Amino acid sequence: MITHREYALENQEWLSSFQWIIQHESVERAREILRLLEDCAAENNIPGLEQMHSPYVNTVLAANEEEYPGNEEIEYKLSAIIRWNAMAMVVKANKKNKGIGGHISTYSSTADLFEVGFNHFFKITNGEADMIYFQGHAAPGVYARSFVERRFDEETLNNFRLEVQSGKALSSYPHPRLMSNYWQFPTVSMGLTPIQAIYQARFCRYLENRGLKEKCPQHIWAFIGDGEMDEPESLGAITLAAREKLNNLIFVINCNLQRLDGPVRGNGKIIQELEAIFRGAGWKVIKVLWGREWDALFEKDRDGILIEALNKTPDGQMQTYAASDIGYFREHFFKQNENLKELASTLSDEDLQKLRPGGHDPVKIYQAYKAAIENEEGPTVILAQTVKGYGQGKAGEASNIAHQQKILDEDELKYFRDRFGVPVKDEDIQNVPYYLPPENSEEYKYLVACRKKLGGFLPERKNKSQPLQMPEEKIFEKFNEGSNNRKAPTTIVMIQLLSALLKDKNAGKYIVPVIPDESRTFGLDSLFSQAGIYTAVEQNYEPVDKENLLHYKEEKNGVIIEEGITEAGSMATFIAAGTAYANHGLPVIPVFFFYSMFGFQRIGDLVWAAADARARGFMIGGVSGRTSLAGEGLQHCDGQSHVFALAYPNVKAYDPAFAYELAVIIREGIKNMFVEAKDWIYYITIMNDAYEMPPKPNEEGIDADIINGMYCYNRSSIENEGSVSINLLGSGAILPEVIKAAQMLEAQFNLHAAVWSVTSYKQLYDNANNVEHGNRLSDGQFSLRSHIEKFFPTDTTKNSGKKIFVAACDYLKALPLSVAKWFPGKFIALGTDGFGRSDTNAALRNFFEVDARHIVFVTLYGLFEEGMFDKEELGKAMEVLGIDRKITNPADPL
Repeated sequence: MITHREYALENQEWLSSFQWIIQHESVERAREILRLLEDCAAENNIPGLEQMHSPYVNTVLAANEEEYPGNEEIEYKLSAIIRWNAMAMVVKANKKNKGIGGHISTYSSTADLFEVGFNHFFKITNGEADMIYFQGHAAPGVYARSFVERRFDEETLNNFRLEVQSGKALSSYPHPRLMSNYWQFPTVSMGLTPIQAIYQARFCRYLENRGLKEKCPQHIWAFIGDGEMDEPESLGAITLAAREKLNNLIFVINCNLQRLDGPVRGNGKIIQELEAIFRGAGWKVIKVLWGREWDALFEKDRDGILIEALNKTPDGQMQTYAASDIGYFREHFFKQNENLKELASTLSDEDLQKLRPGGHDPVKIYQAYKAAIENEEGPTVILAQTVKGYGQGKAGEASNIAHQQKILDEDELKYFRDRFGVPVKDEDIQNVPYYLPPENSEEYKYLVACRKKLGGFLPERKNKSQPLQMPEEKIFEKFNEGSNNRKAPTTIVMIQLLSALLKDKNAGKYIVPVIPDESRTFGLDSLFSQAGIYTAVEQNYEPVDKENLLHYKEEKNGVIIEEGITEAGSMATFIAAGTAYANHGLPVIPVFFFYSMFGFQRIGDLVWAAADARARGFMIGGVSGRTSLAGEGLQHCDGQSHVFALAYPNVKAYDPAFAYELAVIIREGIKNMFVEAKDWIYYITIMNDAYEMPPKPNEEGIDADIINGMYCYNRSSIENEGSVSINLLGSGAILPEVIKAAQMLEAQFNLHAAVWSVTSYKQLYDNANNVEHGNRLSDGQFSLRSHIEKFFPTDTTKNSGKKIFVAACDYLKALPLSVAKWFPGKFIALGTDGFGRSDTNAALRNFFEVDARHIVFVTLYGLFEEGMFDKEELGKAMEVLGIDRKITNPADPL
């Protein structure tokens, strides 16, 4: 029988051999041996080790560290000054305006992570800056650094969070929409930074592989809180980064072990959990857990007692140690057993006080960052252990209320000052003054020298692109002719238009179609062979449909970005592409196709982030409308996206019915966004409903009317009895029903109606709202006139006779009702309120009461209410039209 001693010797022989390989051959060779052992175990049905995390220690060992290149003494002073100014800015703001908000504790925990980056890593190379997603709640620290750099003055800092009161102010968080020359990325909607950074890194590779951008050593840094990693968007796309080997991507997760209310994993260990997740997904994981003061303890810990204790200590207890005095730490951690007690016996309380987390040691952070940028294999995640509210003492250090700390009293301010050695006098302390090192000071000179060496100050946002040369006009004019009695859906019209644009010599190469695995639904598969599907590697398999003309063709320089089933990932790509004019100097035109139901409703927060980021591009909501998607039912039938779009100030939302309308809108969108550089997004809905596309009316100013939201498609030349003007308004797929209703009114009831195509209720709403606001402030002149008033003046001298308006759409009644008050007459809205159903389009339109018969009936009922149609005749009309009196309201939720 083999004895325990013999096993121990055998174990040591294995370990010594493996250690020899590491020291004398290479890490890759060591990995090969491990893989061979794993394969051997699998072949012999020996279960593999399920543990995906390493011991609770630093990944970069002290013995392997390189010399720190910076002047630690000066950097400490700079860091202390910036910490103080960040805190002072928040305190001043809340003393001046109680409750104005701001955050101190997040930057207190991440300051060293930022500063090592600013001093040694965040670079600008040949005009291409590293892209840095700063943790949103740490914004005061970034502002404070820019103050020391002389990019902001004291007045600007004093206007933190006072954007309305002052034109010289700082936004609450990173908001490019509000500070367009400073912030690059919006990051404070927690969970959206990781997914945006991943797809930004991938889009950089896309541009390089398509030859639109030269390869450069640009890195994408994402600073994220450990608490926000619980958001699905935070981890949902990490396999993409590993799969495409995005070695330009670095996550730095600020693991202060706390979220807003308490511990992230009080009873567990969030760092170990994240390590397992990222390692399993194929990322390189670097843990920065302990400062250099711990190195000697680990060196003495020959039996692994200290590591074992750290492995077993839950995060909630770690937080308590950070918040408690040294006596508590010694008693409850180092006196767990005699071995630990002996390990710490030579350490004084002062020595224990110096044992800081790795995320607060610039030397340890530097080693991690350097290892990250040298990783050529794929993405890297750095898990840095920090303390929330580090250095704040009783003013929130490691406490559960740290996130809410806005004000420090005099004693707390003195503690903060003394803790970091900031040169502020006692007599000034209550005023919480900023400290600005003189320009001839060693601190200022050092800071400027570091940034000069790295290429300049950051963050900074520039619009580096040149205006796009418009596509050839003939591309758009083609759609003025109509479909020559052939039926076609606007979906196919859009694909034909996109195909032509991709071939255009001016704009073609900049157009980027983005699709979440619905190409065949939208007819986008017809572009597979023309444009190719982007892939990070060349297609290395034989497609099952290779004999087909429209086969699945993947290419490294492919144009179409086929994201798979992820609207969130697709929207993140849209943001990356839509901000390429600023980040890459390229007028990239993203065209994002998606099920309209899964746009604003599903990824509204990312659309808002795109608005904040000043993204430009086309969002194409396919198979849109509540009644235009036969058979799909409640989860797929969209009747609300255009209502959601009303809330987005930068979105131009259109629901075109005809080919020429769509062409005019796309042309105008390209001109506005990529020639005139307006930071807008165009949301356009298209349908699978096939009907004849009429030729474009030869009316003066029709293009402007289409863009402005409404034009007269068919004006009645015959007046009705009693001089009543009947106006039927239609949009998208319901416009043909409105046209049919006008014909039925004339044929069956001798009533003549004008038909109006409403291409955009949002355009009408925004315009009328602006005009109303302008007139309200015009000192009684009231000279502004809305687009609605152009056709229907409110001046009674020009507005004789009664008017009735019936507006039918495939969306909630709230959409047309949003503009009802600006129409001078009775306004009746028909829409598709309620849950969608599975049935044919005709049956659905009857159910939701938006088909031609219901439009006719509602028009007659409106006339009846105005005293212009007989009640008895109305009853007869119901029978003729087949209107069921017993039907329930389709808006009933059941």
